[in-house]
Amino acid sequence: MSLEVIPVRIEKRQGGFDLYQDIMNSLDGAVRLEDGDVLAISSKYTANSQNRIVDIEKVKSSEKSQAISERFQLDAKTAEIVLRESDKIFGGVAGFVLTSSDNILAPNAGIDKSNVRKGSVILYPDLPYLMAEQLRRKIFLNLGIHVGVIIVDSRLMPARIGTTGVAIACAGLEPVHDMRGQKDLDGNPLKVTLKATADNLATIANHKMGEGSESTPVAVIKKSGVKLTDRKIRTDEMAISYDQCVYVRGFQSKN
Repeated sequence: MSLEVIPVRIEKRQGGFDLYQDIMNSLDGAVRLEDGDVLAISSKYTANSQNRIVDIEKVKSSEKSQAISERFQLDAKTAEIVLRESDKIFGGVAGFVLTSSDNILAPNAGIDKSNVRKGSVILYPDLPYLMAEQLRRKIFLNLGIHVGVIIVDSRLMPARIGTTGVAIACAGLEPVHDMRGQKDLDGNPLKVTLKATADNLATIANHKMGEGSESTPVAVIKKSGVKLTDRKIRTDEMAISYDQCVYVRGFQSKN
């Protein structure tokens, strides 16, 4: 059984549309959804359907965002958007604030100036887990098939060049495979190993979906072998608390 990833071309849309219907219209004739498939959807495409686009010039900066602007050499209006979208601010460098948004470490709270009109930024989707679950249920009700849904964004990895994928949210599949208690090739018990299933699939899909002008914000992953589920995925299942994260703890260490 060989894993297959099929990118789906979709015409660019700007601000506010029916995400489910747009995907179904684009899949028609391009690829057939089947039981066990995983539907990977760009976070920016999802956010676009919610009209999560901000005109920077219309933003009013606060005193706190002006302080962030001066500290990290960032436009004050952009700093205000970052502040609004962040769960937590850890620090940063010139032009970038290192934040947490929806339990994901991301520069500038994941806001993006690409694939959006000049002078605007696009945010992370609103309630992405709910969006993913609603799509999964509509597909089951209308097509009678069980699929997984992953909302995908690109991310930077510490000390690595280039972007990989990350699952902003998912539905219909077990996002993490707990391998603790199993044994490695030499018979040693695995004590801490958990496989990031949703993130791994997000990276595979992101590779095919592209980062530029491909206009393929959706990909269908077939024969992935993931475990599907009907249970509702919690928003904290793919995240680890910051006091347990080796990167966050390490960067905050004063030793």
